Amino acid sequence: QSLLVESGGGLVQPGGSLTLSCTVSVLDLREHHIGWFRRSPGKEREGISCMDYTGLSTNYADSVKGRFTISRDHAKKTVYLQMSSLKPEDTAIYYCAAVWNPRSYFCQEDGLKERYHYWGQGTQVTVSL
Repeated sequence: QSLLVESGGGLVQPGGSLTLSCTVSVLDLREHHIGWFRRSPGKEREGISCMDYTGLSTNYADSVKGRFTISRDHAKKTVYLQMSSLKPEDTAIYYCAAVWNPRSYFCQEDGLKERYHYWGQGTQVTVSL
């Protein structure tokens, strides 16, 4: 059983929008920080967003700041990544990840780094005409 399952990827035109979902099973969102990462062709995996276990603190990479928004629906056990003003360079496999860490400032310090224990399988996002 996968602990995190991403969905919502697909093909979108430049300037378009897409919302990714990360559905969590077994893990409790109130106890785990959630991060979004992506791997573009020929590049290393990049941390792009984080939400802490309270849902109140978030962090974004400069490459997506102002265009992407992380949110969550606790009842649905789902964390979302709303992406807008998409660019061809946003083409990548997008992963969500989770970690239990009691530090409330985890997202600010380590949230965009590979400090996570649980990973999803990824969903492909392609931005192209």
